Amino acid sequence: MRYTLRQLEYFIAAAETGSITQASERISISQPSISTAISQLENELDVQLFVRHHAQGLSLTPVGRIMLVEAKRLVEQAQSLYSVATEAREEVRGVLNVGCFTPLAPMILPELAISFKSGYPKADIHPHVDHQEALLNGLRRVMIDVAITYDLQLPPDVDFQPLVDLPVHALVGENHPIARHSAVTLQELAEYPFILLDLPISTEYFLAIFMKEGVQPNIAYRLSQPDMIRTMVANGYGFTLANVTPRSDTALDGRKVVRVRLSGDHRPMRTGLVALKSLRKSHLMAAFTAHARSFISDAYIPGMVAPAMAQKRR
Repeated sequence: MRYTLRQLEYFIAAAETGSITQASERISISQPSISTAISQLENELDVQLFVRHHAQGLSLTPVGRIMLVEAKRLVEQAQSLYSVATEAREEVRGVLNVGCFTPLAPMILPELAISFKSGYPKADIHPHVDHQEALLNGLRRVMIDVAITYDLQLPPDVDFQPLVDLPVHALVGENHPIARHSAVTLQELAEYPFILLDLPISTEYFLAIFMKEGVQPNIAYRLSQPDMIRTMVANGYGFTLANVTPRSDTALDGRKVVRVRLSGDHRPMRTGLVALKSLRKSHLMAAFTAHARSFISDAYIPGMVAPAMAQKRR
């Protein structure tokens, strides 16, 4: 290929203006240069692009009209390379305030943040861990840029991008009567003390699971600290319901817990990214969103047993 983009640009200018003179004025190139470029292009392609009218300028030949369409397409594609290069040169840098729902944060946030920073060393992630209502308030007060949380009771002013669905399961100590069951029903669980995660919106979610089945749970304790609940479960105080599945099967005191599948059709916790719709998405925000969507899925969740892996273990 021995024709150039410059020759194509001169040809386009002459074709659209119908005159070497007007093309010269339009692109600020001398008339002889434009005439020479067009002649060279015609010789290279072995076609006549214009009919020259001494007093009335230029008119495209039939093949010239076809070539004009293709020439413009080639020039547009070439220009798009500059856009790609410009985007690549824009460094992802700055501070991003990332919120995360309390039960998810210890597993997901550290690995997600460090992997993002390894790809974008000039970016910093500031973590904010709290319950659903506090995260939404943080978004509205612009203290948080984006949050990783569930899709429960989300208001219309936020955008939710789903990442993975987390099924609900029962969690018991290794000596609990149902610890060796492959699955358990809500009716069976109702016989035992229930340790409820008492956080805004989360409480309603877990109680709604029982309510849907017409089962009354035996609520023995209401606690807002997931680690405390896990340790109490491991020590035999009762069972709990959970959606997070840490890779470790021990509580903080070293005692073991056992995850048991909950029989029936129950709404999973859909986990995703939440941000204000009115917030202008920065280059940093877009990069983090893309990273999270590629990093968290049904097949892999930082710090957790992903749903696809949990199915294989059964």
